[in-house]
Amino acid sequence: AALLALEQAQLSSDPNTGVRSLPPAAAWKLIEQGLASLVDVRTKEELHFVGRIPNSVHIAWATGLSMTRNPRFVRELQSRFEKDQVIFLLCRSGKRSALAVEAANQAGFTHIYNIAEGFEGDLNAQQQRGKLGGWRQAGLPWEQD
Repeated sequence: AALLALEQAQLSSDPNTGVRSLPPAAAWKLIEQGLASLVDVRTKEELHFVGRIPNSVHIAWATGLSMTRNPRFVRELQSRFEKDQVIFLLCRSGKRSALAVEAANQAGFTHIYNIAEGFEGDLNAQQQRGKLGGWRQAGLPWEQD
């Protein structure tokens, strides 16, 4: 059922990396139906200060202010999920999560997707996030400490 629903979602593919992405609302629809899992790859600090999605799994792609790559990312993903499960990855803007999808694809995950626009969306003309696209702007569920 999840794969059929994915075929109907507005999937796009990066021609260079093969990373497949879908809009936040399409991802939420499948998560809400229990057909997919959501992994937030942002830092602990981002989850705490910016907001997080209820019932998502946190596996950081990078940590700290220096954004040091988490060398255990793929191992942590493998310890929590089967390689054929439908999994969506989310970060602030969709860039880190795309890199994480690429790494997961190389590790053999077959149904892993990037959530386009991320949690906060793209920068607007004033160089601010949170106003142009993204999970929060789409009015999808999130909470904050």
